Amino acid sequence: MCAGIAAQMGKRILVIDHAVAAGKKILISGGGRCNFTNLDVKPDRFLSQNRHFAKSALSQYTQHDFIDLVNRYGIAWHEKTLGQLFCDGPANQIVQLLLEEARKGDFTLKLSENIDAVRKLETGFEIETDQGNYSTQSLVVATGGPSIPKMGATGYAYDLARQFKLKVIEPRPALVPFTLGKDEALFSELSGVATQTITSNEKASFREASLFTHKGLSGPAILQISSYWRNGESIEINFLPDQTSDWLIEAKKEMPRSTLKKALARALPERLADTLAGRLDQSNRNLADYKNDELAQIANTLRKWEFTPNGTEGFAKAEVTIGGVSTAELSSKTMESKKVSGLYFIGEAVDVTGWLGGYNFQWAWSSGYVAGMDIAS
Repeated sequence: MCAGIAAQMGKRILVIDHAVAAGKKILISGGGRCNFTNLDVKPDRFLSQNRHFAKSALSQYTQHDFIDLVNRYGIAWHEKTLGQLFCDGPANQIVQLLLEEARKGDFTLKLSENIDAVRKLETGFEIETDQGNYSTQSLVVATGGPSIPKMGATGYAYDLARQFKLKVIEPRPALVPFTLGKDEALFSELSGVATQTITSNEKASFREASLFTHKGLSGPAILQISSYWRNGESIEINFLPDQTSDWLIEAKKEMPRSTLKKALARALPERLADTLAGRLDQSNRNLADYKNDELAQIANTLRKWEFTPNGTEGFAKAEVTIGGVSTAELSSKTMESKKVSGLYFIGEAVDVTGWLGGYNFQWAWSSGYVAGMDIAS
């Protein structure tokens, strides 16, 4: 994105990538359909130590600007849920769009090339790779974070930032599944079961699907809340977001001879209903045998079921990384380092992390755009 903007405005651009193919993370995103942006992009959907930092870039290049670009290339797309936009066809269309934009100017892409060293010169930088040396006036670091290392992701951006004495906010996995301890092992038997929930903690709340796995919890609601979670904290799951607090009392009136398990199965997947009913009460009583305050307490527990994850599945399964190059070190208008002239950090390498659903791609497009415009000015 950055290369395309700067190249089209007359700059000579070289992109060095250690990967064997361009845009590998784009290719696997959205199940291969690339969730390329979101209709509801707003600054409050991004996490950062400076919650205002993303405002400038997001306003200079909006989701509507990228949608217009997608439309100009005739790429068919659709809205899935919650404003999430996906290609109708393969994600490779977005990669090709970006390459075509860059090729409109003086652009060179070098793949399978590893950077060995970066040195500051009086008038720019020297980059030493395993295939040669290059000098440049401006250096843009768009290497992301360490999430999904099997795709080649590393923490190189942080190493480079530290080399130039820039502060790095502690990186940690985000949009990542939780793992549960042995005391909640019975839930591992529900692997593959998903249900609509409201998942929350003291910082945020998301209504989307939650999924049980053989290791713990996943699904969109879980991935979202993981970005707001720290080790040792608990999360709360409302398994009955569409039911009133007295629904079990009403169920008792309608079907007094039904068991708790059968009542729950009317609102939840059967396997989940069995497990929750067994954890709540193993007496297998009919609803008529419960006092109303007992049923009210059970309903309340189901609406505020507490889990304390013992960890996450780490960077290997995290879709993005929270933390990164501190926004205090960068201009929010251009992404240029305040200390080192000509040095820029963009995208996931920066301490700006979006919600699940196309927000992180939009941050890539927006931050790339403003850096590209500044390089070309």
